[in-house]
Amino acid sequence: MRNLLIFITKYNAFFLFIIFEVASLIVYVKYNSFQKASFINSANGITGGLYARVSEFNSYLTLRDENENLARENARLRSQLKSSFYIDTATRHKVADTNYKQQYEYIVARVINNSINRSYNYLTINRGSLQGVAKGMGVICNLGIVGKVMYVSPHFAVVQSLLHKDSKFSAMLADTKEIGNVEWGDDLNPHKGVLKDVSNNAVPRLGEAVVTSGYSLFPEGIAIGKISNLHTKAGGYALNMEVALAVDFSKLQYVDVVENKFGQEQEGVEAQQKKDE
Repeated sequence: MRNLLIFITKYNAFFLFIIFEVASLIVYVKYNSFQKASFINSANGITGGLYARVSEFNSYLTLRDENENLARENARLRSQLKSSFYIDTATRHKVADTNYKQQYEYIVARVINNSINRSYNYLTINRGSLQGVAKGMGVICNLGIVGKVMYVSPHFAVVQSLLHKDSKFSAMLADTKEIGNVEWGDDLNPHKGVLKDVSNNAVPRLGEAVVTSGYSLFPEGIAIGKISNLHTKAGGYALNMEVALAVDFSKLQYVDVVENKFGQEQEGVEAQQKKDE
């Protein structure tokens, strides 16, 4: 305290100058309308800028919550698409009885680990068996297919990416409905795949969309990519086409796990058919 008093006493002239200067500015601004208005406008500009920066910072902090809310909403809306329903139609004596039954539902998940630069790439999601995820389920995002679930724990799941040497999914040309299989390209480019075993009678075109056929884990019509190059498989009995993939796997954040409610029933029937062969 003694040192503080000595400091104030030593520089008392400076502090008096500051006090008188502030007081004179207050009187000058308060009793002159033009200066008062200018001061208020300047103060509003400064505080407005500060509030804007604070608002931007707060928005950044809540961005993750907003993304999760949007992902949930996308999954809810996707579940309402016509392709997510099974049409159960029975016709008797020219009377059609048609009911739509939910076939596909979607579980929102966040990607917490991912690889794209290996021959066998996987990604980890923060949803597991407690949330309804099971081995063999398909995984998609808002841009297209991602892969299929391979390993599941109560809270997490590991997904075999489309960027995996063993991945193969049923696909088709969007315009002609010609069926084939999409795989990852031999050059391991994370942006390219190959549509294989398409009928030699097909007439594909560059830029034509490639989508899911509905024969595997996904509803029909989910994007896979677009034809970027055409070449014929050795022997000429089928066509192979290079596909520019729709999904940028390096930027994956949120995905939807596809639950096919008729999947087990279909597997059971097909297993019985194989057993009888």
